[in-house]
Amino acid sequence: MTAAPHEPLMRPLPSMAAWTRHFQGVEIPVLAATAEQLEFWRANEDAVDAHSLAEVIVKDPLMTLKVLAFASSQRSSRLLADAETVTAALVLMGITPFFAAFGAQPTLEERMMGRPDALAGIQRVLRRAERASRFALGFAVHRTDPDAAVIHSAALLHDFAEMLLWCEAPDLALDVARQLMARPGTRSAAAQRAVLGIELGDLEQSLMKAWHLPELLAHITDDKKVHDPQVRCVMLAVRLARHTADSWQNPAVPDDLKEIGDLLNLSQAHTQRLLAELDRDY
Repeated sequence: MTAAPHEPLMRPLPSMAAWTRHFQGVEIPVLAATAEQLEFWRANEDAVDAHSLAEVIVKDPLMTLKVLAFASSQRSSRLLADAETVTAALVLMGITPFFAAFGAQPTLEERMMGRPDALAGIQRVLRRAERASRFALGFAVHRTDPDAAVIHSAALLHDFAEMLLWCEAPDLALDVARQLMARPGTRSAAAQRAVLGIELGDLEQSLMKAWHLPELLAHITDDKKVHDPQVRCVMLAVRLARHTADSWQNPAVPDDLKEIGDLLNLSQAHTQRLLAELDRDY
């Protein structure tokens, strides 16, 4: 992910390849709170380890994406496995090399200065990603899935292409949002095709391949593999976070609860109890 002068996209690009190339060349901003905490630890490098540094990074989907992509680009052919989590990436990378590779980070708040509408849009996506990751981790733990940490990362990153769209093309992102508001019941993918000419889920898979992100992470994030229990774990977590972004009274929630109960082999009452434990807004 190399730095490039930032110029917002005003029109959709002509192909998936063009979208992929564009996002490969941009400097991705991170949350100001993340940038500040990283600078604190940079000044106190001897006091930080991979686990405490990972705790800062995994609260920020965009910084998580940057670390995993960088780790994948640095992966040695001698390694038998990908770094599928931020903690694993930091352990393999080392603390000093991490700080050498990641200098002072550009911030989302600076990027969105003067665009409160776009800032509100991406903050909504970030909030949804945080809740989805919490749901997915809870579902995975209940299933005693050995890849629970990867499932957490997959849910956190599930909508990273939408986050990048808000950063790079806020007017196009707003157009997609307006289409969805104007036509209740419209699928997000349909609105994306109408405005962008592509689906963001497909762009996400293309970028994961271009950045050589771990295969398991890419697999779990792919909604088209709907019959895989790990994929369903993430998909249902993301869907529930989307449907309950404003209220648990959304008419789609009962269907979500039934599917989650089926996945986890829980009754409706037990499903509701689990969700109350996982979500402070329940």
